[in-house]
Amino acid sequence: MAPVASPIAPSLYPVTLGGQFRRHLPRYVAGTAMLAIFQLSLNRIDWLSKAAIDAVFTAMPDRAMRPVLFILVLALVSFVARVASRWFIFNTGRDVEYELRTMLLHRLHRLGTAFYRTMSSGEIMSRSTGDLQQVRLLLGFGVLNVMNVIFAFASAFQVMVTISLRLTLVSFVMLPFMVFFTRIFSRRMFLKTRANQETLGRLSDVLQTNLAGVRIVRSFALEERERRRFDVQNRAYLEASLSLARLRGLMMPLVGAFSAVGVLAFFWYGASLLLRAPVDGGITKGDFFAFWLAYGRMTWPMIALGFMISIVQRGRAGYVRLKQIFDAVPEVSDGPLPAPASVKGTIVVKGLSFSYDTKGATPHNVVDDVSFEVPAGRSIAVVGKTGAGKSTLAMLLARLLPTPKGTVFIDGVDVCDLPLSAVRKSIGYAQQDAFLFSTTVSRNIGFCLPECESDAAMAHIRDAAREAQVLEEALSLPEQFDTVVGERGVQLSGGQKQRIALARALVREPVVLVLDDPLSAVDAKTEAAILDAIDRQAEARTVVLVTHRVAAASRCDHVVVLDAGKVVAHGTHDELVRQEGLYAAFAEEQSAKTELEEIDDASEVAE
Repeated sequence: MAPVASPIAPSLYPVTLGGQFRRHLPRYVAGTAMLAIFQLSLNRIDWLSKAAIDAVFTAMPDRAMRPVLFILVLALVSFVARVASRWFIFNTGRDVEYELRTMLLHRLHRLGTAFYRTMSSGEIMSRSTGDLQQVRLLLGFGVLNVMNVIFAFASAFQVMVTISLRLTLVSFVMLPFMVFFTRIFSRRMFLKTRANQETLGRLSDVLQTNLAGVRIVRSFALEERERRRFDVQNRAYLEASLSLARLRGLMMPLVGAFSAVGVLAFFWYGASLLLRAPVDGGITKGDFFAFWLAYGRMTWPMIALGFMISIVQRGRAGYVRLKQIFDAVPEVSDGPLPAPASVKGTIVVKGLSFSYDTKGATPHNVVDDVSFEVPAGRSIAVVGKTGAGKSTLAMLLARLLPTPKGTVFIDGVDVCDLPLSAVRKSIGYAQQDAFLFSTTVSRNIGFCLPECESDAAMAHIRDAAREAQVLEEALSLPEQFDTVVGERGVQLSGGQKQRIALARALVREPVVLVLDDPLSAVDAKTEAAILDAIDRQAEARTVVLVTHRVAAASRCDHVVVLDAGKVVAHGTHDELVRQEGLYAAFAEEQSAKTELEEIDDASEVAE
């Protein structure tokens, strides 16, 4: 059965087990009705079996044919009802898994850096796979079996009590002990299951870290240390799994033993009743057989009770871990205003200050009272030392961090009042630490395109690669644009990754382009070509260039100089060079460095 398309937005889904159950209540009700029909059919089969067997031992055994025919009909009905109940409830569990996975990705897209600093990607992957599967089993297999046990007990109990109350009580001699031990095991099962899944999350995190940083591990010759670190988590997971298995291994035989004692009690006392005449409180052969059929239907749920508890507790533990993601509050949320019909690209920053959450320590402003203005279609450079707050400022402009209200405006509208999608579609951001997906070069560059395999898209991708000065290198790769770059672009150099990320930003053609130090990993020749491309981009859109290179800043209409998060100077390149300040020192230092590099190059050519 295909997943049911949701009629409401993922953010509005009721992210609770009860909410998911109510959302699919009609199908759960239909499946429950089928289970009721199934158990009712078995109940009637018990009574018809009694009638057929009692008829066989009378003077007219032919009377057994009528109940036998009814038994055949009811067997067919019970078969259809049982299949239908599984179709409704199992498929509903799959649909819930599909919806929860959709909600999970939607929530992960909205959560900010504060959340990802506290939960690793390996832990998230563990929760979105193993824990989500346990929730699906709970809301599918678990729900079906819990309801089936309830109906099985009701239908079987009616037969047993009607035939002989005393035999029923004797058969249930171990039931109080089963209930008592089941409650003890249930709590321990929940705790051990949660511990097991948390250990798996830590193991997944170590493995994913080693896969992503395999080059670093090799370059530092730390394979043995990482294997030991993995072995520690692997052993911890083994111990947690064995502890859970020991508990389950003890619970299942114990429940089975209690049930076996009840079976022995039934045969012992039931045989004594069978030897008595019905007028003396005895039972007939038909009664004995019908009682045994009913008790058999009740025995299996009693034996499987431990397994069902395991399913329920593992699902609960999985949901508790998923709920930590669903309940996480996004740092950045949509504003109340609708998306504007068009955006020109005027950026105004007024008194912007920002500090990261330091968990109890005294907050320190990474960006402190920053103000500047960029008219639409103009360019500005943000220059400063390492740690001056340049990258933080860039992320605040694109609302990738919780931008304080009343500090950043686009076309005169506070970005905090706009939908996030509208802000981020208008402001293209190329980060300094380029992230590439483990796919082809063309898919990385054309990530924002709806279909990057078409001829028009490929032409667009090539143009962006040419602007970012990475076209020739892409064409020199083994499969050109179809070359898979590996996990986080591990197959490429730092400069190649940075330029592919720049090309990806150019493909979007945003109204405002924020470039966070796109020249930090390129040589002088490539830098000049990229600066020419940025100049061309500035003719069509607003450009905010974060850089530490004066040569790049000199191309912009205006320059803002940051030091320790504060604006210490601003003006044009020529104005700042004439002043005695940080920017002039940068210009002098970088000019001297360039001259030395030119002398070294000339010496190498002469030799």
